Order: sequence, then C-alpha cells, then structure tokens
Amino acid sequence: MEVEEILDMETISMNIIAHSGDARSLAFEALRKCREENFEESDRLIKKAEKASVEAHHSQTNLLVSEAQGKATPISVLLIHAQDHLMTSMLAIDLIKEIILLEQERREEK
Repeated sequence: MEVEEILDMETISMNIIAHSGDARSLAFEALRKCREENFEESDRLIKKAEKASVEAHHSQTNLLVSEAQGKATPISVLLIHAQDHLMTSMLAIDLIKEIILLEQERREEK
C-alpha cells in the first residue's frame, strides 16, 4: 500500500470520527434542551445532528462504493474506531429522538 493510500484512509477515518462526534454531541445537547422543555431548540439540534451523521455516512458510503468497484479497503484500527463512532452516534440519535417524543407526549398529557 502506498503512502498516499494510507493518508487517504486516515483522512476518511478522521472525517467519519469528527462528523460522528459532532452528531453525538448535538444529539445529547438536544436531549438537554428537551429536559429544559425547549422543544423547538431540541428539534433544531436533532436536525443538525442528523446532518452531521449524514456527512459521516457519506464517507463510509464512499468506502463501500470503492470496495464494490473492486478496490480493497485497507482495514486499520483507526477505521474500525471510526466505524464504532458512526454506529454509536447513529444509535444515540435514534434513541434520543424517541426519548424526546416520549417527553413531548408526556408533557402534553398534563
């Protein structure tokens, strides 16, 4: 593997990590706003979290497309770490969205 390929994989991995981290942070901030009953801000933050997650997912999709075209993806601990970040941030967003909906419903019933 050439140095340029290694650097590209590191860049892709770090891109996934950065965007996933942003997504997770935004999702938890949305949850905090929900606890403050600021549902408008909570919704805005969840949408930002989803956009950040999509950015991370685009990088992952590019790797999948490249591999489907026959170019092997060099696996590294950094790439595995990036995938972990992506999956946990996606799960966090999904769960937090459900928690926010439950909280909104609970407060509407009062």
